[in-house]
Amino acid sequence: MVYLFFADGFEEIEALATVDILRRAGVEVTTVSINSGIEVMGAHNVRVCADTTMDDVNISKPEMLILPGGMPGAKNLYECSRLADLLRNENARGTKIAAICAAPAVVLAGLGLLKGHEAICYPGFEGLMKGATVSENVVVTDGNITTAMGPGFAMEFALELVRILKSDDASEQIAKGLLLI
Repeated sequence: MVYLFFADGFEEIEALATVDILRRAGVEVTTVSINSGIEVMGAHNVRVCADTTMDDVNISKPEMLILPGGMPGAKNLYECSRLADLLRNENARGTKIAAICAAPAVVLAGLGLLKGHEAICYPGFEGLMKGATVSENVVVTDGNITTAMGPGFAMEFALELVRILKSDDASEQIAKGLLLI
């Protein structure tokens, strides 16, 4: 199972394009609100209902954990202690973790998870990328961690996740269906 985490202030394009593309590829994605309820407000006032909440979800041996960016969404994700513990523990196990926009810098680097990794984040957040080598690429996978620059690259990010979770062919087929290639 793949889990994508919502916090108030999340970047809508990054979260929803990722869920959409993964589900098109047949990936089981559960969206998880870190709020007490399933309703979450995006950075641009788009209200979304997650599948479940951190209080109600039982995450055991996830295939991938995904963090959309946006502000203050990334800060809110970082401040969720249960999510921070989950990310640290799953990273230690080698579980795949993906983050886009501000989330690589604010959440992953903030938790020390990018040390020794090549990664990318939203321009202007590079100073927070403690221990990471900042990439020139808009989407980069290094070991178990995939990062992407921001909303303009949400589809490329999601297609990279399809490639990782399914195959190159699955990613290409979804891209063709979306008229990206």
